[in-house]
Amino acid sequence: MKFLSQSLFKTLLTLRGNARACVYTEPMWGIPFNLYAPYFSIYMLALGVKDTQIGLIATIGLIFQIGAAMMSGIITDKLGRKRTTFLFDFLAWTVPTAIWAVSQNFWFFVAAAIVNSTWRVTSNSWTCLMVEDTDPKLLMDIYSWVYISGLLSAFFAPIAGLLVNTYTLVPTMRGLLGFACVMMTAKFIVLNLYADETEQGKVRMHETKHQRLGELLAEYRDVIKSLRKSTRTLYTLGIMVIMGATQLITGTFWSILVTKRLGIPEGELSYFVFARSATMLIFFFVAMPFIREMHFRNPMLVGIGGYIIAQTVLILAPEKSYGLLLVSVLIEACSYATLGTQVDRMTITTVDPVERARIMAALYVVMILFTSPFGWISGALSSINRILPFVLNLVLFGIGAVLTVLASREHAKTPTPGNEAALQVEG
Repeated sequence: MKFLSQSLFKTLLTLRGNARACVYTEPMWGIPFNLYAPYFSIYMLALGVKDTQIGLIATIGLIFQIGAAMMSGIITDKLGRKRTTFLFDFLAWTVPTAIWAVSQNFWFFVAAAIVNSTWRVTSNSWTCLMVEDTDPKLLMDIYSWVYISGLLSAFFAPIAGLLVNTYTLVPTMRGLLGFACVMMTAKFIVLNLYADETEQGKVRMHETKHQRLGELLAEYRDVIKSLRKSTRTLYTLGIMVIMGATQLITGTFWSILVTKRLGIPEGELSYFVFARSATMLIFFFVAMPFIREMHFRNPMLVGIGGYIIAQTVLILAPEKSYGLLLVSVLIEACSYATLGTQVDRMTITTVDPVERARIMAALYVVMILFTSPFGWISGALSSINRILPFVLNLVLFGIGAVLTVLASREHAKTPTPGNEAALQVEG
């Protein structure tokens, strides 16, 4: 009975307000994104972009994300959560997907990466829109459904592979990106229609209405000081940096390693994408109801350990080793499902809800600042040997395990005001 009362399905069916609007519309973004994302790096290679340039594009995007993240709290407070989400969703996704669909060379991708960097603004505003008027005890399930929304692309992944085999990579990617442009834009419109401004959003809009940009930026000094005094928030920030760097490396160079070093045909990538997404879907429904009752330390350490195993198998796999690649993908899928949701929950529950927009903006600025060099570094490593970026991942995950242990000790000392209920869910 306890399992049923806390099931993901019950949460989905009983969601109301902004949480419902955000979760229900998320597949319209998640499905098209996850269809084109696995092929994106080799799409750039096919258009003549080199490994080092791919890494440079990632770093350029992250550099501009620093500015976007820095301004995200101010923009979210001034314009409101709802309006900011609509305007910057359009700028950050509709425009870049249109550019990517017609890209011809390195400079197209640079331009799109710069515009796409504004997703850091909408990431902040959308998170506030979703969680601020929501019962904190539902956050774990809500984030699970956000992840599941993207995983629904698993049912369409074989179609993407079939299209690649039939029409070749570049025409297929142009079509998938055009589809993403249309679907994502529709999602932004629907969400804007059904969402309402949050109560905290109304308060911050009123408080910042007559404040100038310089005054609002100056207030970040107090925010930074409060972050420096919060040891557990700093540990959370360190884990965010580790996750950001490893996801950047994996997301950028996995498909390159698989196709160019292991010799897996481009059209067959979709089968591994399907296996990964299907595994994560099963994992969310079977394991997540139990994991959410645990303190975050053990699930995160298991997730990091799984990542280390998956990366090691990937590095050691010989050419055409479909079986080992599948093992790596399945272990990585379970690890990502475990680790990703825990980090999201930590990020939300370690900040003061009164200053959520500005604190999260500051966190993301620092995270991106430390993450941005890894695009260029991993690109340089890949140009030497395509397994080296994943060796770097192993080192980073080792550091992440240490930070997780330290963070768990610090979290046990002092709950964050206003987030006690969410912390109780952690055990």
